[in-house]
Amino acid sequence: MGKGYRQGRLGEEIKKIISEMLLKEIKDPKLLENMVSISAVEVTGDGSYATVYVSVLGTESGGFATEEQKAEILQAFGRAKGLMKREIGKNIKLRHVPELLFKMDNSMEYGVRMSKLIDGLGIENYTNDQQEGRSELDDILKDL
Repeated sequence: MGKGYRQGRLGEEIKKIISEMLLKEIKDPKLLENMVSISAVEVTGDGSYATVYVSVLGTESGGFATEEQKAEILQAFGRAKGLMKREIGKNIKLRHVPELLFKMDNSMEYGVRMSKLIDGLGIENYTNDQQEGRSELDDILKDL
């Protein structure tokens, strides 16, 4: 069953609030030393849980975060969970503020890895072959 309209709106509002808090209020050093972003928030159908997907866009070394750094970032979000829930409760009128669950979003790393694999296949040559095939087809069509 698909995600309901209300859960989608609630997820977007929670994402907006937490993102603003990352910029203005939360001063945890683990979150400040890395470029951290909230990529998505999924709310359960009954509104009791909200899964917050966190992505680390880069580290001081310029690469992707290590598993240890990711664990520290998730711990930092866990420490700030109460503050976030209080802010969500102030900004969104709800009977019950959802329990926040934090998970790493590794889609950027996955995308880079897939891109490297595709680059290693020699797809550029295939594209060039297609273009050459088109020019031959154009020559044949001119003769007709």
